[in-house]
Amino acid sequence: MRIFGKSLSEYVGFQKVILWLIVIVGIGRLALSLAGVPNSSAKWLSITAVIVVGAVYCTIKVHATEFGSYKHLLPLLVIQGALSQLIVAASIVLAILTNKDNIFSAPEYSGGGEGKNWGHVGAHLLVGFVIAPLVFWLVGCLILLVLRKVAPRTEVPTRA
Repeated sequence: MRIFGKSLSEYVGFQKVILWLIVIVGIGRLALSLAGVPNSSAKWLSITAVIVVGAVYCTIKVHATEFGSYKHLLPLLVIQGALSQLIVAASIVLAILTNKDNIFSAPEYSGGGEGKNWGHVGAHLLVGFVIAPLVFWLVGCLILLVLRKVAPRTEVPTRA
């Protein structure tokens, strides 16, 4: 499968460090919660923070390496959003199936209400796969625009 002329593996390979960080932080946050660490402590492992850093990092790296253009940012950010929200959604499903809250279903992280419900799962999938990547993409496009104005890429002349 090719997206804007690049394979899925190229997009994953380009940001593998960020994707691993998302997995480590997401599973670490859940593990701390399930181990009984108070949510007030476990909350410091933040998938959202990793995604913000990841979006900025990928934008700068796209410019610096000439990986692509504005359109190539979108698949990168959709992959980050999808991975993160699949972890969150799976954690909420775990809470539903075990009838035991974890940090992802706790009321203080579920808008103040009962977080163990399928609507909460669906909301994370919608936000993670569609809304958040589009918001981060718009921000990334602005950053890329500034980078291109401030630090334009110049072609190195080739010798004939």
